[in-house]
Amino acid sequence: MMYEFISYPDREAMMLDLADRIAGELSETLLHEDRATLSVPGGTTPGPVFDVLSELALDWSRISVVLNDERWVAEDSPRSNTALLKKRLLTSKASEATLIPLYAPAECPEDALDGLAEGLKPHLPISVLLLGMGTDMHTASLFPGADNLAAALDDRAPPLMAMRAEGAGEPRITLTAPVLKGAMRTHILITGPEKREVLENAAHLPVREAPIRAVLGRAVVHWAD
Repeated sequence: MMYEFISYPDREAMMLDLADRIAGELSETLLHEDRATLSVPGGTTPGPVFDVLSELALDWSRISVVLNDERWVAEDSPRSNTALLKKRLLTSKASEATLIPLYAPAECPEDALDGLAEGLKPHLPISVLLLGMGTDMHTASLFPGADNLAAALDDRAPPLMAMRAEGAGEPRITLTAPVLKGAMRTHILITGPEKREVLENAAHLPVREAPIRAVLGRAVVHWAD
């Protein structure tokens, strides 16, 4: 499985270059489309990319932002990816962007899934997709061994699915493989020697064991130690 791999001298250089690439690709999309959609991961690793992007003079009023996945927790929870996104990306110049929610007040993801999916559909396909990867080879909330993994990897999967997995903590809601594979441009951000080795191993494993494989063949991988 071939993918483009870019190694950087340090993490700061990687974050700056990646933010610049994403901004350029969003601007290029807006040259021939009315709107662009950016999908990003939660967690702290992409935070420096968000910090740079939020200060760039893009036409943010024409850009929609959606998380790759979200934990089923309220926004006031320290585990909320949405809260982190608002703090790190949807601020300064990027405050004009439109956030597409992946959480709604409901007891479980299934109760809100249809409404959230309807809100997402007008913003597909994703123009620029930024993904992370866990050491278990999951991406978004496509975890090995998750309850709905096989259905979420299927080409006929709906755009959003609920997901529960042993390593996931809370129930999750995630973009499914068809949405991720349908992105116009895909970037994967990883750091450290362990994740580089994990990624190299993932290329030779079945997709159910290494869900990152679903998008690897069309991705640019950005790595720094």
